[in-house]
Amino acid sequence: MAPMALLIALWTLGTTLLRHGSAPFAGGSALPAAQDDGGRRDPSDRGDVPGWVMITLMSAVLVAGLLAIAGPALEGLFNQAISQVNKGG
Repeated sequence: MAPMALLIALWTLGTTLLRHGSAPFAGGSALPAAQDDGGRRDPSDRGDVPGWVMITLMSAVLVAGLLAIAGPALEGLFNQAISQVNKGG
C-alpha cells in the first residue's frame, strides 16, 4: 500500500475510534479533576489507556509517513549543506 494511502487508512480508523468512545476525548475529559481526593480514588480507575495508545500510534504513523515522503528531499538538503560546510562557505 502506498504511504499516503496507509496514512489515510490509519487516520480514518483513528477518527472512527475517537467518535465511538474509544479514546480519551470521546466522552469528556480524560484528565483528573484539579482537586485532592484524599486518597479515595478507586485504584482500578486507570484512565483511558487504549485511547492514549491509539493517539500515540497515530502520531508515530504520521511522523513515519511524512519522513518516508519527505526523506529524500531532506537527505538532499542535508548533503548540500554538508558539502557547503566542507568547501568552506
